[in-house]
Amino acid sequence: MQKSKRILVCPLDWGLGHASRMVPVIYELINSGHQVIIGADNSPLDLLRKEFPNLEYIKFPSFSISYSQGSSQVLSMLLQLPKIFSGIKKEHLLLKKIIRDYSIDIVISDNRFGLWNKEIKTIFITHQLKIKMPAGVKIMTEPFAVLNNRFISKFSECWIPDYPGEMNLSGDLSHNIKRNASCKFIGPLSRFSYVSAICPDFNIPEPLEVLIILSGPEPQREILEKLLLSQIEKEKKNVIIVQGKTQEKIITKKENITIVPYLGSAELKYLIEKAEVIICRSGYSSIMDLVSLKKSAILIPTPGQTEQDYLAKYLSEKKMFTYSSQDSLNLSELFSVYKNINPFYNSPENNLLKDALGGQ
Repeated sequence: MQKSKRILVCPLDWGLGHASRMVPVIYELINSGHQVIIGADNSPLDLLRKEFPNLEYIKFPSFSISYSQGSSQVLSMLLQLPKIFSGIKKEHLLLKKIIRDYSIDIVISDNRFGLWNKEIKTIFITHQLKIKMPAGVKIMTEPFAVLNNRFISKFSECWIPDYPGEMNLSGDLSHNIKRNASCKFIGPLSRFSYVSAICPDFNIPEPLEVLIILSGPEPQREILEKLLLSQIEKEKKNVIIVQGKTQEKIITKKENITIVPYLGSAELKYLIEKAEVIICRSGYSSIMDLVSLKKSAILIPTPGQTEQDYLAKYLSEKKMFTYSSQDSLNLSELFSVYKNINPFYNSPENNLLKDALGGQ
């Protein structure tokens, strides 16, 4: 039997997706007899504490990014580059102290570039080896690819949460490109793979015609919520909205619409399986969760996030999802298109994650 190791798991603090896809990794580590320590902050910390209340936690701040209210984030991101690089350096230095103080053997970092260390094994998890640049700055694609690869190469290994062949979810983000030798595919990661569905403790409408799952950074999360509410009220359908607010608890109801701040994995799984139509962002973690349950959705990319734009279009072309930009959102039209989607995805059986973790 392999020796138990102290493994630090650290998701990026940009929305909830990076934390939620660490859930299956943590379950596998625990099942393998390892001691897991969570290093996170804000909403990711709240999410993982709710999922694993008995684990050890370290408040490990990640640099925060501000998003504009407009449809383009290019200028906003470029202006924040010095802040991002400074944040990467700070978390790298802080990691050295954490490794020493907590006797860490291995670090698993989900998209936190500063969490590499020369003294111990460090693993970087990402589905985005290729950075999709907006139309106005496509000239920067190659320089950013070189920079991205330079950061990733500092880690002992890079794990890609996708399948290696044609039956994949991330498309050009991690396929059809030259990859570092340390990269390995570990299969999609879904928090629903390790929990049984539990009915939430509030009245679920029959039928549950629409489930809206909100996520991502502010102010775009709130902007989409208001936009969806303004349109869904006219549809006269039974609707549940999950806001993605981990620190709030009050459930509100307005006629046929129930608004829930946050749900744990087991309760959210129950609603996804029950819902006739699902609406959410096209974040990669949301896509992996839906595919694991063989459910389709109407995807609405976060404005300015080129990765989400690409994923929505790529998976729509594969007839797995439909999508709309936030600016041109028309729910009445989308509901009619949704009926023609075939959500079935014949995902390969695999033990890629278990195989990857077996070497720890």
